[in-house]
Amino acid sequence: MSSASAAPAAGASSDAPVRVLEDFAGLIQLLSDGTVIRRSDANGLPVPSSPPTLSAEWKDVVYSPNHGLKLRIYRPAAASSAAANVEGDGDDDAPAKLPVLVYFHGGGFCVGSFDHPNFHACCLRLAGELPALVVSAGYRLAPENRLPAAHDDARTLVSWLRAQAAAGAPDPWLAELADFGRVFFAGDSAGGNIAHHVAVALGSGLLGVTPARVAGYVLLWPFFAGVERTRSEAESPPGPFVTLPVYDQFCRLSLPAGATRDHPALNPFGPDSPALDAVALPPALVVVAEHDLLRDRAAGYAARLEAMGKPVELVEFQGQHHGFFPVDPGGDAGDELIRVMRRIRCTLSRGVERCDQISDLRQFQLPCLYQN
Repeated sequence: MSSASAAPAAGASSDAPVRVLEDFAGLIQLLSDGTVIRRSDANGLPVPSSPPTLSAEWKDVVYSPNHGLKLRIYRPAAASSAAANVEGDGDDDAPAKLPVLVYFHGGGFCVGSFDHPNFHACCLRLAGELPALVVSAGYRLAPENRLPAAHDDARTLVSWLRAQAAAGAPDPWLAELADFGRVFFAGDSAGGNIAHHVAVALGSGLLGVTPARVAGYVLLWPFFAGVERTRSEAESPPGPFVTLPVYDQFCRLSLPAGATRDHPALNPFGPDSPALDAVALPPALVVVAEHDLLRDRAAGYAARLEAMGKPVELVEFQGQHHGFFPVDPGGDAGDELIRVMRRIRCTLSRGVERCDQISDLRQFQLPCLYQN
């Protein structure tokens, strides 16, 4: 059973006939008077067919009281033994620390939530199998809250994290296990877009995280856009969830009214986007799927960063579609993605890595997350 909520537009006239301007799969409707009707189950993904193994524990914390936004902290179920497998920096009697992976969920900025079963299952795996302390953050959705609302919420989350590090982590889980010297920002689809904007804000000095240190960022099939179509967008490979009409609709619903797909919120290299040449970006890992219509745009992002001399690595999963990890968190491709993220090493290397689901991987160009 599902229910719907309506958010009326302030000052809307009751005289004009109301019509539906946008209808996303019956889950979200935007009316001509500005009202948004959203079904309570407007998440857009099927619930995982099998429940995830409980490899991690979690709890919810409010990080933005003004907007009622929460985050979910995950720690490995066997936190002490997991941390023992990760190199610590303290004395021998102190508990070893885990890297902090901040994760933003996908959904085209319009659907999804940090506590949706699919994203929850992904974060359980990341926390338990990397291992890491995972901080999965909710953010305001469009069209009720159009961009840059989600980016603003991410900045609030960074401020929350900075306060945790500066206070010696008053949250007991972070105090015990968080290595604030190894913070990674990650996200899938729209969440990957958010992770990019966080990295740019940090690298530009517009946002600070000290005394924490950002060691890298991970973009999983990031949701970028542009007026000019890429080859993969023009070919529009059929996907189970993201098609070209859906992609365009998410752009219309998430961007400020009247904005084009070249808006800086969606196009990192658009005509009005800030130049990234002088931005001190941390090392990046970009993951794409062969049959994703966003594939070429994300690959182009990695190529542009590499041309600027930025530390970046691109990994392509052959035979996969957009969002393959949250669509099937327990699948073979998800297994391989965990292995990709676990095999991040200190040694830097150049080039584009293509991988099958069960392939061997060379070393990545990110700093050391883990050491054997």
